[in-house]
Amino acid sequence: MSSNKNGIAFFLLLAGGFLCFSCASAAAGRETRPYVWLTDSARFFLLHPENIEAPMDNHQLLSASFDGQNFQMLAWVKADEAGLDMILMNELGANMGELSFRGMEVSFSSLVFPRSFGGEYIVADFQLCFYDPAVLRGALESIGLYFEQTDTGRRVFEGENLIIEIERSQNLVRLINHLRGYSLTLEGNFE
Repeated sequence: MSSNKNGIAFFLLLAGGFLCFSCASAAAGRETRPYVWLTDSARFFLLHPENIEAPMDNHQLLSASFDGQNFQMLAWVKADEAGLDMILMNELGANMGELSFRGMEVSFSSLVFPRSFGGEYIVADFQLCFYDPAVLRGALESIGLYFEQTDTGRRVFEGENLIIEIERSQNLVRLINHLRGYSLTLEGNFE
């Protein structure tokens, strides 16, 4: 029961944090792709699924830290050129939420997230970690952000300010969002 409460608290805190900082929408003028606000002035349109660096179909341990709280849960992730599907589960294997992205629409349902919470931010963080660096660079530079790829990860800057830092290895991917004050760690096989 305690781990179920921790899972629910994790999702509510994460969702509340995202909602406090910005809103996502599926339409913006002529552009109909979903987007998120990476900063208060930089609107990042989600990239098409064919821009994934390498397909994956595996389970991962998801850890998150937000507002002094640390949480863990399991995720089954299938991502390829057709889209992204993610099933989130607590430690007992109970379904905590499902996400699907097919390029023009994000579908996210969960009993623990508020109805107003969109899955666009989960997709955006996933794309920053696992999508083609050249495509990411172009998309981020078009909205005034700078993208840097290194041997051990990725970084996103707004001017001189580091806003997102991603560490990548064979078995671990860690995203730290310095601007929004949260971190996510995925553990699995990323080869």
